[in-house]
Amino acid sequence: MIRAAPKGREAALAVYPLAMLTVFFLVPFGIMLAVSVFHRVQGGFYEPGFEFASYARFFTPFFGGVLGFSLALAAVTALLCVALGFPFTYFLTRMARRRQVPVLVFLLSVLSLSEVIIGFCWSILLSRTAGLSNLFVALGLLEAPTAWTPGFGALLAGLCYLALPYAVLVLYPALSRLDPELVEAARSLGASPLRTFFTVVVPVLRPAIVAALVMVFVFTLGAYLLPQILGQPQHWTLSVLITDQAIYQSNLPFAAAMAIFLLAVSLPLVGLTQWLGRRRRPAT
Repeated sequence: MIRAAPKGREAALAVYPLAMLTVFFLVPFGIMLAVSVFHRVQGGFYEPGFEFASYARFFTPFFGGVLGFSLALAAVTALLCVALGFPFTYFLTRMARRRQVPVLVFLLSVLSLSEVIIGFCWSILLSRTAGLSNLFVALGLLEAPTAWTPGFGALLAGLCYLALPYAVLVLYPALSRLDPELVEAARSLGASPLRTFFTVVVPVLRPAIVAALVMVFVFTLGAYLLPQILGQPQHWTLSVLITDQAIYQSNLPFAAAMAIFLLAVSLPLVGLTQWLGRRRRPAT
């Protein structure tokens, strides 16, 4: 018989994680919240105060445009990653276990790459001098080499390459637990493989799909380096704008306010992902 830990011991064990949470999250968040309502001094830095001028800038067309683009980019990337990752993961889990391992190792190796390396690799791959367009010219598909970066397509390709492994890793546990008898029952009733996939597999794994969408959305919403390497200024995201305001414009109150806004959007979505994870049950 296993005894329950004394309440005093449980409280002692909770001290360390609470201390880490306080030091590395609550204190920086409190400082950032305080700075967001400080008064910005023109030509200087900022001074203590209590005003909502930085938050009022959220209603300007400039901020609205950057926010709208950031949300749209994150949504499109999430949809593409899940649309590509779900069938890929489904067929991966249908393979023999010894064949799944090399693929999973390859995905983990992609996650180990720096975002800087990925950005510059895609920049070279989509360039005019040493990119794919030269191969298409050699094949007769293009008349002359062309540059596809910087541009929205290059940025979207880079983000999908970076985020696709995360979508696969989120979907993999749920798909690996999927009961194959469900698919066999649908096929025995006359459903085609495509119809079985969309009417049986997808509905059963809807929580995992939503969790993958939210994960990629939150991950892409904070994209910082790839928009600068592969995109143009009109493709810069909210994270790039925060850095620009904090470092180059010396407007820390506005940067802090935008960071709080980004955190306020991301945390509920992360909470939604955890809630869906608790609700998820193996298919029977």
